[in-house]
Amino acid sequence: MLAQKPTLAAHESLEIHEAINFKTLCLAKSKLMQGLVFDQELKDLMQKDVRQSMQAIADLQALYGKAEFEAPVPEFRPTPILN
Repeated sequence: MLAQKPTLAAHESLEIHEAINFKTLCLAKSKLMQGLVFDQELKDLMQKDVRQSMQAIADLQALYGKAEFEAPVPEFRPTPILN
């Protein structure tokens, strides 16, 4: 008996993709804002956020690798209405 590789449903893949996009945007914002902050405690907190965001993105990307992107092509396609 063959063991099946666990895969994600289409909606799960989309949600993970959206989470990766969101975390990437947050990461970029934290990195950019560090140059505008003068308080060392706030800078340290932002640097911690950068490290955690990078780890979260790596974890999400690993999970995203389980996505199935192949879809069966229908045998019969609709007739085009335009030439």
